Amino acid sequence: MIVITAPTGDIGHQVLKNVPDGDEPIRVIARDPAAIPLSIRDRIEVVQGSHSDRDVVDRAFAGADALFWLVPADPHAKSVEAAYVDFSRPACEAIKSHGVKRVVDITPLGRGSPLAAHAGYVTASLAMDDLIMDNLLMQLDPIKTKGTFFSPIDGDRKLPACATRDIAATAAKLLLDRSWSGRHHLAILGPEDMSFNGMAQIMSEVLGKPVRFQQITFEAYKAQFLKLGMSDAMAQGMTDMARAKNEGLDNAEPRTPESTTPTGFRQWCEEVLRPAIHA
Repeated sequence: MIVITAPTGDIGHQVLKNVPDGDEPIRVIARDPAAIPLSIRDRIEVVQGSHSDRDVVDRAFAGADALFWLVPADPHAKSVEAAYVDFSRPACEAIKSHGVKRVVDITPLGRGSPLAAHAGYVTASLAMDDLIMDNLLMQLDPIKTKGTFFSPIDGDRKLPACATRDIAATAAKLLLDRSWSGRHHLAILGPEDMSFNGMAQIMSEVLGKPVRFQQITFEAYKAQFLKLGMSDAMAQGMTDMARAKNEGLDNAEPRTPESTTPTGFRQWCEEVLRPAIHA
């Protein structure tokens, strides 16, 4: 039995599409089962509720051999530790009590880097455990209307750029693979490191119109999240994460054949960004 959390989210729904290709029975935890596509719903078991709920995870993990664990975004949490670590405590207890053998979870890059100690969301997410291209879709409107996207990270700093499809495919492969044990981490780095200025050039070519990157201050970056209704702690967590990335957090992970995933930025622009712009 494989249990999948956040099955209607950006990564989780792609994991759910990949995993039924195997022979394992599938169980998901979902607040709204109706959000799961009908084509999949009749092939899986659904436990309704939140995977922060002790009773829900206790029911869902019974008889499970493998678990895909993903903490949903909570922009209103009182702290990043509460959003990640406290959210996951009931699941950690249920994993132990039910003897779940294999757990695949998603965390940002940065494990082993000294910068990870003060990196906001990264710090909390890695503590729970003890992406870049698709994030551009959050700026779809300014790219479409103004030909501009923003970040406090230096426009010339090259960072790993991966697609959520590759994260989901790797997670599904691990969930279906019974041969591994122990505790490991696997970076998903995309085919190459990309700078925001380099991304702007490729977007301009694919979209057929000028797109530029504009670096903003960390203060302005945080202010944007506060304006969107985030709690101060979560907005600060986003800002601390960006600051650590600007100082080289993501570059600490060595690139290997195993961590080099196939979807390049130009391909992503052609297959995901351009259709979203013209939708």
